[in-house]
Amino acid sequence: MKKTLLHFLLFTAVIHVQAQEEKGYQSPPPSIQELLNAPNTPVVQFNKSGTKLLLLRVPGYPSIEDVSQPILGLAGLRINPLNNASAVSTTYTSMAIQEVNSTNEKLVEGLPKSAKIANITWSPNEQYIAFTNATKEGVELWLADVEKLQAKKICDKYLNDAYGRTLQWTPDGNQLLVQLLVDARGAQPQESLVPSGPIIQENIGQAAPSRTYQNLLKNPYDASLMDYFLTSQPATVRLNGEVEKILAPGIYQDLSYSPNGKYLFAQKIIRPYSYLVPIESFPFENIIYSAWGKEVKKLATSPLAENLPTGFDAVISGAREYKWRADAPATLYWVEAQDGGDPNKEQAIRDVIFALKAPFTKEAVKLASTNLRYQKIEWANKQYALLREVWRKDRKEKMTLIQPETGKILKVIAERSSEDSYTDPGQFVHVDGPYDKPVLLFEKETEPIVFSIGVGSSPEGDRPFLMKWGLLSNRKDTLFKSKAPYYEEPLYFNNKGVVYISRESVEQAPNIYRIDLKNGNGMSLTTFPDPYPSLKGISKQQLIYPRKDGVKLTATLYLPKGYTKEQGPLPVLMWAYPKEFKSLEAAGQVKGSPYRFTRLAFRSPVYWVTRGYAILDQTDMPIVGEGAEEPNDTFIQQIQDNAQAVIDYVVAMGIADRNRIAVGGHSYGAFMTANLLAHTKLFAAGIARSGAYNRTLTPFGFQYESRTYWEAPQVYYQMSPFSYADKIKTPLLMTHGLDDENSGTFPIQSERLYNAIKGHGGTVRLVLLPREFHGYRAKESVMHTFWEMDSWLEKYVKNRKEVEEESE
Repeated sequence: MKKTLLHFLLFTAVIHVQAQEEKGYQSPPPSIQELLNAPNTPVVQFNKSGTKLLLLRVPGYPSIEDVSQPILGLAGLRINPLNNASAVSTTYTSMAIQEVNSTNEKLVEGLPKSAKIANITWSPNEQYIAFTNATKEGVELWLADVEKLQAKKICDKYLNDAYGRTLQWTPDGNQLLVQLLVDARGAQPQESLVPSGPIIQENIGQAAPSRTYQNLLKNPYDASLMDYFLTSQPATVRLNGEVEKILAPGIYQDLSYSPNGKYLFAQKIIRPYSYLVPIESFPFENIIYSAWGKEVKKLATSPLAENLPTGFDAVISGAREYKWRADAPATLYWVEAQDGGDPNKEQAIRDVIFALKAPFTKEAVKLASTNLRYQKIEWANKQYALLREVWRKDRKEKMTLIQPETGKILKVIAERSSEDSYTDPGQFVHVDGPYDKPVLLFEKETEPIVFSIGVGSSPEGDRPFLMKWGLLSNRKDTLFKSKAPYYEEPLYFNNKGVVYISRESVEQAPNIYRIDLKNGNGMSLTTFPDPYPSLKGISKQQLIYPRKDGVKLTATLYLPKGYTKEQGPLPVLMWAYPKEFKSLEAAGQVKGSPYRFTRLAFRSPVYWVTRGYAILDQTDMPIVGEGAEEPNDTFIQQIQDNAQAVIDYVVAMGIADRNRIAVGGHSYGAFMTANLLAHTKLFAAGIARSGAYNRTLTPFGFQYESRTYWEAPQVYYQMSPFSYADKIKTPLLMTHGLDDENSGTFPIQSERLYNAIKGHGGTVRLVLLPREFHGYRAKESVMHTFWEMDSWLEKYVKNRKEVEEESE
C-alpha cells in the first residue's frame, strides 16, 4: 500500500512537472527568489586625486525582453544593430558623488530616465565626468558637472560604441575625442538571396593552427556588415557641444593622444579580414598624426595573425604593443619578437623594445630586451622604469628595474612563479605624473621606493596589504595589513598618510573606510546595508584538508541556519572549477579568506543553503603536472582524488551524507562535472552548465592545454566525457545558452552529450536557453535555471532514497 501511494505521488509529481514545462519560464522556491531579487551594492570609484567617491548604481537582472534585442556576431564581437553598441557592456542606472571627508552622498541630477550609463571618464581637471547613455536607437554623449551635480546630453549625434575607444578626454581637458557614427552611411546592407559565388579559404603548405572561436566572419556579406557597423568617424566635441571631425572614417582599434597632447596615435583595421580568427588578430595600420589630424609618420603595418605558432607565448612576428611612454612628452614605444613569435624556438633574447621620440624623423632606438615574453613597462621618470616579462608555459615571471633612457639594467627585482601566491608582490601604485598619465608612485622623486597593493595570500588565508618597497635596497615595510576578523582590501593610496580600504566580514557587508596610517584610526565613509538579510545565521567556514598525495586543498563550507550535527548529516551541493598548476607546492597553497562577506552571483551555489543543503563552494580542483609532465596528462585521476578528499573530509565531520552529494559547475566546471560522473560513483547527481564535453571539437588547445589534438590524442580522448557517455548513469542536468559566445563551448557540445547519454539509457535533462550567452543574463532565464537545479537536487539528491525505492 505504501509503495502504491508513493508511486501515485511520484507519478503525479512527474505529470505536474511536465505540465509546468508547457508554461514556459519557471521560478525557484521563494527563499531563492528573495536572494536573486536582492539589490546590488553600488560600485565605488575614486577620482585620481582621491578627494571624491563616485557611486554607481548597478541594475538587477534585465528582462528577457531586454536581452532579446537583435545581436550580430561579427569578427568575435557581439553588436546590437539597433543602437550600434556592444551587446555585452556593463551599465549603471544612476551616479552619486561624495567627498572623502564626508558620509553624505549627493545624487547627480538630470540623468535620463531608465539610464544605461557606461564609458565613464573624469576630465583631467576633475571638474566633469563624461559618459555614454545607451538608448534603443543609439548611444548618446553626456556630461556631468561635478560641483553642480548636473548632467546633460551635449551632442545630438550618436556615438559608435561597437568597437575601439568610444570616448576620451583630450589632454587639455577642453574637449572629448569620440567615435561618431558615419554621416549618411545609409541603410544596413542586405544579403542577396542569390549567392555571388563560393566561399573559399586556402592554405598552401604553411602550418596555421587556430583555436575555436565564436561569432567569426563567415562570408563577404558578414564582412560588409562589419564595415557598416564598426566604421566610425573620429571627432572632437567641445563642452558646448561643438563637433569637429578629424581623421578619415575607419575601423579604429585604438586612438590615443601623446601625453603632451600634440600627437594622436591611431591603429586602424584594414583588409584582408579573416574567417578563422577574431578582430584583434586582423591586420592594422599604425600611424602617428598631429592632434588635429595631419599624418606625421606611418609606422609598420601589423600583419594578419592567422598563422601564429602553437603555444600560449606565441605572438606576431612584427611590431606589436604600441604605446606612449607615460612619463615623456611624446615618445612612442613598441615590441618586436626576435624568435619570429614562435615560443617553440630556442632563443636567448625573445623580445626587443624600441622607442621613437617626437618629431619622429630619426630611426627608432633599442630600449631594452627580454629573455622571456614582454608583458609591460611601468614608467616612473627619466631615471627609472620597471620592465615585466613572462613565460606562460612554465609560469615564469621576471621584473627588472631599468634606466629608461639607455635601457641599462639596474637590478633584477624579482624572478618568481606566477603560481606562487604566497610571494606575489601585488600591483604597484600609480599616480598621475607631469603629463597627467599614470606613473609609478615614488616615496621620493629621486629614489625608486615604490608602493604595492597585494592580495596577501598566506597559510592563514588572504590578508591584503599595502607595502613600501625600496627596489634597490629590497627593504620592504608593511604600511597596512588586513586583520581578523575582517577582510580589508586597500583601494586607494597616494602617499598622503591615509589609505582607503573596503572592509567586510562574514556578517558585515563591504563598506569603504579611511584609515590613518599613523595611528590606525578609521572612519566609515559608506554604510551599505546587508543585501541578504535572510542569510543571517548561516554558518560559513573555510576548510583545509589533504589530498591523498599530501596536497593541501581548500573549500568554503556553508551550513543552514540553526543546523547542528545532532540533526543528522545533510545533502550536499559541491561546486568547483579546475585549475592547472606546474608545482605541487603552489597547488597546495591556501586560497581565499575565511573572513569574506558572502556575495551572491549567478555562478554561486550558496542559494541552496536556504533549501537545507550543505554547500561546498570554491572547492579546490588543482590539476598538477610537474617537470616534463603536463597537468592534463592525469586530469581524470586528479579530479577524482580532489573529489574523494573533500567528500571524505566532510563525511568525517559528520555533516555530509555520503549518499546524497551533488557536484556541479559552470563552463570548465561543467566539463569537470561530466567527467566525474563518467569515471566515479561518488555523486548522487550532477549539474553541468554551459560546458564543452568533446575535446576533439577544440583540437588546437583549450584552457591551459597548449598541445594540439594530433600531438596528444590520448589526452584529448580521455579528457572528453563524450568518449565515456555510455558510463554516465548518474542523473545529469545540463543547461546551455543558445547564443553562447565563449571559445569552445558551442551549444552543440551539450546537445551531442545529451544525445549520447540518452542513447545509452542514462538519466539526463538538457535545458537550452534562448538569447543567452555563456553567462545567463535575463531574470527569467536565471530564475528558470535555478528552478531546474532545485527540482533536480530535490529529486535526485535530497530525496534520492525515495526515487531509488520507486525504481526498484
